[in-house]
Formats: sequence, structure tokens, C-alpha cells
Amino acid sequence: MEQQLPQACRVTGIDWTQPVLAWWASSVRQAIQEAVGPVYVVAHSFGCLASVVAIQELPGKVAGALLVAPASPARFDLLGLQPEEVSWQAGVAAWLPDKPLPCPSVLVASRNDPWMRLTSATWWADRWGSRFVNQGMAGHINVEAGFGPWPAGLQLLHALQACQTGMPLGNDDDALYLPKGRGGHLSRLRHHTRLLLERQTGRRLA
Repeated sequence: MEQQLPQACRVTGIDWTQPVLAWWASSVRQAIQEAVGPVYVVAHSFGCLASVVAIQELPGKVAGALLVAPASPARFDLLGLQPEEVSWQAGVAAWLPDKPLPCPSVLVASRNDPWMRLTSATWWADRWGSRFVNQGMAGHINVEAGFGPWPAGLQLLHALQACQTGMPLGNDDDALYLPKGRGGHLSRLRHHTRLLLERQTGRRLA
């Protein structure tokens, strides 16, 4: 998809072996801020979780989001992947948006995704106000599941973009979102993550 979208920009500054929500969300947020004009976010797996955290802080910048095969928040804590799924209270679910995203979104899920049950995917789609697309028996909708080019996904993105043509960004409820800057949601997430790392390593981090 990236090769077929001339203006696509891959998010940088992410360590793919370290799925730490605060770090990934910060990189996504920076990429959105640095982009010129309205942004459409396309994310997969844990990237979906990082993206919704970043999107909620930039309601006037993101025009739409395509969230593909989100990973279950219960598989992660704030410091990364857990050896087994934990309860949602102990995972990163509490740090994800609990209201509709400030932009139109589509959530694509699979009936046999090993990273998230279909019932959980539909719950999060409803939570975020996303249009839900059931991809059928498609695994994690990635190369390992047999996907190469994915024309259906590109069509979903184009349809999302077509719906937004000429429309103002943001919702009437943007003012209800958490404050930005040092008191913002992502700032608190980074602070909490840093405290956990300090406890784990026994040294103070800058």
C-alpha cells in the first residue's frame, strides 16, 4: 500500500522489537504533527493502539484512520509484550481512548486473528466509533497469513478519503478531549512508563 500511495510517509523512530505504547504513540504523534495538511493514518496490530492514543491528541490534524487487525491491549503492559494475555485492568486498555475518535475510522478484523478475538475487535470498534469490517478467516492480515498486496485494504482507504473530501476536520466534541502538553494524556502515559522503567532498572532516567 505504501508503494501505491505517492504521499505516504512511514512512521520512523519506532523499535519494532519493543512494543512500548508510550514510545510508539509519541513517534506516531510526531509524524502526524510534521506532516503537511490533513493526515490519514493507516496502522496494523500494535500500531493501531499507538495510533489511537496519538490521534486523540490531534483532533484537528487527522482526517481519518484505517486500523487493521489491532492487537489485544490485554497482551501488553506499559513496558511491552507479556508472555501471556493478562486481564484488561492490567494491560494497556486503560490508556486507550474510551470515547469515539475525533475522526472517521475503519477497523478491519479477522475471525481467526491470534492477536485479538473478533468479539474484542467489535467492542473496540464500537468504543472508538469505527466502521467495523469483518475480513473473514484472514489470520492477522499480514504476510504470515498469506497477504501480499491487499487491494481491498487500499479500497477501504480510498473510500475513507472520499467521504472526507471538503469536510472540516475534528468533531464538535473536540473540547472534551484531554488537554495537551505536559498535562495531556500522552504526557502522563510517558511519565508513568518512565517511572515503571526506573523501578525496573533501579536508576533514574532522563
